[in-house]
Amino acid sequence: MAGSLSPFVYWAQTEDSISLRVALSNSKDADVVLRPTKLEFSAHGHGAKGVHDYGFSLNFNQPLDTEASTYKTSDREVLFILKKARKFWWSRLTATPQKPAWLKIDFERWKSEDGDEEEDEETRDVRKDYPDLYRDLHKRELGYIRESYKEVYLLIYNLFQFVGFTFVFSVLSIQYYRDGPNAMVQAFESVGPAMKFVQLLQFLEVMHVMFGYTKGGILAPLLQTCGRAFVLFCMIDAEPRMHAKPVVFYLFMIWSSVELIRYPYYISQLYSLNIYALTWLRYTIWIPLYPLGVLCEGVIILRNIPFFEETMRFSWALPNAWNFAFHLPTFLKIYLAFFSFPILYFLMNHMYRTRCKKLGIKSWKKSN
Repeated sequence: MAGSLSPFVYWAQTEDSISLRVALSNSKDADVVLRPTKLEFSAHGHGAKGVHDYGFSLNFNQPLDTEASTYKTSDREVLFILKKARKFWWSRLTATPQKPAWLKIDFERWKSEDGDEEEDEETRDVRKDYPDLYRDLHKRELGYIRESYKEVYLLIYNLFQFVGFTFVFSVLSIQYYRDGPNAMVQAFESVGPAMKFVQLLQFLEVMHVMFGYTKGGILAPLLQTCGRAFVLFCMIDAEPRMHAKPVVFYLFMIWSSVELIRYPYYISQLYSLNIYALTWLRYTIWIPLYPLGVLCEGVIILRNIPFFEETMRFSWALPNAWNFAFHLPTFLKIYLAFFSFPILYFLMNHMYRTRCKKLGIKSWKKSN
């Protein structure tokens, strides 16, 4: 290796192994010497300085199991999977605190392997499993903690939504404290525009799942967001006679109460802050509030049926250019009779299973 250039080497770890990704394409004549605490590598290939002979030597912080360790070459790189002699997370890769300039931390490959094989178990990363270790390594690599654009965006989004629902909840609470039940008739007039705006923004949460910004299934947030939007825009906003109904006040208070817990919980998860009280509220408060919210939505839909039979708004009668007929009051009756409770059951069952996982509660199905 005397006189050879050093390629860029990117390292990551799990609890039981080290991965080294050598940025050397089309490598030939690779010479690898692996000892329990040292790796020597040399090869001819295309690296950062073009086509040359490259090599490096690493003295490891802890011993390796050389028999179980492997490496393979490809057209793009050389990948080492080095098994640790003892399972635990290393504080650094090299024996000395000073690391060579060509050795980089590959944060994208830092994954923790959890033994739970449930199909809905989310893949976790080192930031959540070992946040102090992650921040120390990241700061050592870059000299500062770099926030990803995705995390900054999610922080701003969740904080904005929290402020929006706080505004709705606070205004309604203050008005009720000041005017008593008379405040209910002006709930939509007072906070309707704000509620419509934050509700529209919630469609971004469906897109967050689609584009991988957040994890989880798409069906539950899609059903909940579309259901709320239908009630808010079609059943309340589109029918002025519903604006002054007390049930609108109750519905807005229920929706806001759920979100005042949900968005702070999401913010805490962005920074791996495990606040048990907040987690417990996030996965418990839905138990009374989801059924109450669906009940209020059902009352609003039921009271709107005669209004829409009178105005025929959102209904289409034959003949028309599309040769299609739609009668909204009939649709509302069918929805209330056959779909509202199955959707409620799906959402509550989804939340129940998530609650069991997050709070460490064994589900009754597993105990049988």
